[in-house]
Amino acid sequence: MSTYLLGDIQGCYDSLQKILQEAAFDPATDELWCCGDLVNRGGQSLQVLRFLKSLGTAVSVTLGNHDLHLLASHQYHPGGGSGNSEFDGVLSAPDCEALLDWLCTQPLACWSEEHHLLRVHAGVIPQWDWQAAISASAEVSAVLQSGQRGKFLRKMYGNNPRRWRENRTGWSRLRLITNILTRLRFCDDMGRGAYRFSGPPGTQPEKYKPWYKHKHRQTRDVTVAFGHWAALGLRIKKRYIAMDSGCVWGGKLSALRLEDRTIFQVHCP
Repeated sequence: MSTYLLGDIQGCYDSLQKILQEAAFDPATDELWCCGDLVNRGGQSLQVLRFLKSLGTAVSVTLGNHDLHLLASHQYHPGGGSGNSEFDGVLSAPDCEALLDWLCTQPLACWSEEHHLLRVHAGVIPQWDWQAAISASAEVSAVLQSGQRGKFLRKMYGNNPRRWRENRTGWSRLRLITNILTRLRFCDDMGRGAYRFSGPPGTQPEKYKPWYKHKHRQTRDVTVAFGHWAALGLRIKKRYIAMDSGCVWGGKLSALRLEDRTIFQVHCP
C-alpha cells in the first residue's frame, strides 16, 4: 500500500487523472491524501468532486478556503446564479446535494500516527500543537455537519479576530479557526495572521514570518503537510511539506509518495 499526498487540484480534473496514472495509484490498495482546494478556476470542479467522492475510503481531504467558498455559495445561490460559472456547474448538478454533503464530512486537519504527520490546507499558528489543531478542526466539522451549517458559512468571512485565545467562543472562534487552518501563510509571534499577503517569503510585513519559520512553534516536532501557497511552490523538508505548485496558474500538479518520498508532477494547461 502507498500513500500519496496531493497538492491543490482546483478543478484541474485532467491533470488529476494524469498524475494518478503516472503514480500508478490503485484505489483498491493505495490512499490519496488531498491538501485541500479541490475546486475553482480549473474548469472541471464538478468532475473532480464526483471522482474523489467515488473513491470512498481511498481518499482523505482537508478542506481548503475554495472548498468552503463553494459550500457558502450554495447557501446564497442554491441551484446556481453565483456569478462563478464553475461553481454554478456544481450547484446546478443533479448530485449537488450529495457532493456537498460529502465535502462537509471532510475535516480541516488530519493526523497520521504512522507518518507522524499533520495535514492542513494552509497552516498552524505557533501556539498550537498537532492535538490542538485536530481539536480545533473538530469544532468546525461539528458545525458543518449540523443544522448550523448555513449560519456558519455566512459568518465565516472576515479577518477578525486575529489572535487566538482559548476562551473565545461563538462564531468569532470558529471564524478564527477556519482562517488559521485554511488561509494562514504569514503570522507574528502571537499567531496573528497577515491574511492579505500571498506572495513568497520576504514579501510579508515586518514582524511577520511564514508560519512554519517560528522557532518555538508547538508543531516543530512533527511534519506538517499543506497546500494553499502557490507562490511558495513545492518544498519537501523534514518538518514541513508544501504541496501547492501552482497547477491552476500554469504550473504543475504535484504528488508525493510518503513511503519513499518519490515526487510525481504533471504540467498543467
